[in-house]
This record gives sequence, C-alpha cells and structure tokens, in this order.
Amino acid sequence: MSAQKNILQGPVIDLHMHTTVSDGTDLPEEIPAKVKEHGIRLFSITDHDAIKAALIVPPLLKEGDPDFITGVEFSCKDELGKYHILGYGYDPRLPSINETVQKGHNLRMKKVHARLDFLKERFGFSFPQGELNKLLTQDNPGKPHIANLMVKYGYAKTKEEAILDYINQVHFHSEYVRPEEAIAGILGSGGIPILAHPAYGSGDQLILGEEMEERLVRLMGFGLKGLESFYSGFTPKITNEMLGLAEKYGLYVTAGSDYHGRNKLITLGDNGLSEDTVYPEGMKRFLEDVRRHEV
Repeated sequence: MSAQKNILQGPVIDLHMHTTVSDGTDLPEEIPAKVKEHGIRLFSITDHDAIKAALIVPPLLKEGDPDFITGVEFSCKDELGKYHILGYGYDPRLPSINETVQKGHNLRMKKVHARLDFLKERFGFSFPQGELNKLLTQDNPGKPHIANLMVKYGYAKTKEEAILDYINQVHFHSEYVRPEEAIAGILGSGGIPILAHPAYGSGDQLILGEEMEERLVRLMGFGLKGLESFYSGFTPKITNEMLGLAEKYGLYVTAGSDYHGRNKLITLGDNGLSEDTVYPEGMKRFLEDVRRHEV
C-alpha cells in the first residue's frame, strides 16, 4: 500500500472496530469492502484479546483498497479500575503479542464458564448442549454472546436487559490482563499502545480531570503512547480534554468508532471527525509513524 496518500483531510480514519472474532457481527473478510464504502482510507480491526483479523485481512487487500494496520483491544483491570488498551502496528508473528492474546483468551473463557454456571445455579437458566458447544468454540465469546442466547430462549427481553439484570451480577477481581501486561505485549511486538475511550471506566463511570490525568500518567509509566481522543461516544468537551492531555504529555492521538456491526448503533467512521476537523499534531505524528507498520 502506498504511504503517500493524503489522509489528513476529512473523516477517513477509523481505528477501532470489531468483528465476529470478538463481539461484532461482521466477518473480518467483510470489513475491507464496508470501510471502502464509507470512504475510510485507513482502518484497523481491534477485536478483544484477539489478533486473528490481522492475519486474515492483509491477503484480501488489493490495489485501491483502504490501508490497513494491525490492531487489538485488550480488556484490562487492576486494583485501580478497568482499562481498554488498544495496540496498533504490531507484528502478529511475534511471541510477545501472541502470549498476551493467549492469556486474555484463557481468562475470557474462564469468565464465560463462570457466567454460565452462575446463571444456571442462581436463576435456573440452561441452554441446549448444541448451543453451548457453538458458544464455546467461538474465537472470543463474551457477555453479548451469552445475552443473545438468553434472549433467544426467553430468559430476557433484550440483550441489554440480559447483561444489566443478570450477567453483570457476576463479578471478577483477577480474571483480566493487567494494563502493564497489555502494554508490554504490544511494545514487545513493535506496536503502539493507546488508551481506548479514556474517559470511560467501569460501567457508567466517567473519568475526567485530576483522576483522568493521574490514571494517564500511571499508564505512561508502563509505556502507554497515546489516547483515543476522537470516539463515537465522546462529547466535544470530553474530546477537548483528551486532546489537551495528549498535547501536554506529547502523546499520540487516534480516532475510532467502536463499530460492532448490528450489536451497537454505531456506524463505521462515526468517531467525531468531520470534513472540517484540523488534525492535532499528536494525530499527524501517529499517522506518520504508524506507516512504518502499515500492511
């Protein structure tokens, strides 16, 4: 792919999306055509705790298709809260990223089994063995997959009800990749670690001001390199605060929609950028530097 395209004009970047490899509804093979239809010229697939799309997509790209960089999103937690760490431009062949992904997958499967056991013991919710086999053989099943089963078998009216009223009653304290592990795994494979939707913590928690800055400085100590400052769920006020922090600490800036196909009411490219957006220096530097990793 050419590194000479002018990608500094317009909403042509989307670096945060999910496929069926995690909790999206589009196959990885379907994404290149869809991002092209939406006018996106640089994209990354960031499935949770999974890098399968980084191996599937590059061979599919042809001359004139959007540019692609490898991506991943690690679901992390430590004593101070939850974090989602994005990784870009890593080499999917290297042990560092693969070992971190495998740990995330193993912990994710442990939580799936615990949630199923809880629903059966607490509420008497059970599912046919065929459905369970199908669930457990998916790449990275999680809460949305269990919720869809609950709706299908009449245990909840909506996926949201299933998660909020039932599945979220199960709490985990240590079944997560720690943020420093995720950052180390990304860096060790030549990638760039970015904090996803930085203002959002656990549940409806909104992290801003001094708390946000303290969290950021702590993660920078582990090697964090940037902030996802443009995001589908951000107000202009939140975006401006994230941009201010990125400028203060000389961090990269990225933009992502968090597209999940039919699982969320978010479209590709919905990340707060517009035709009139003047890209901040942190984003320009990211786009220039990440070209070294471009597929």
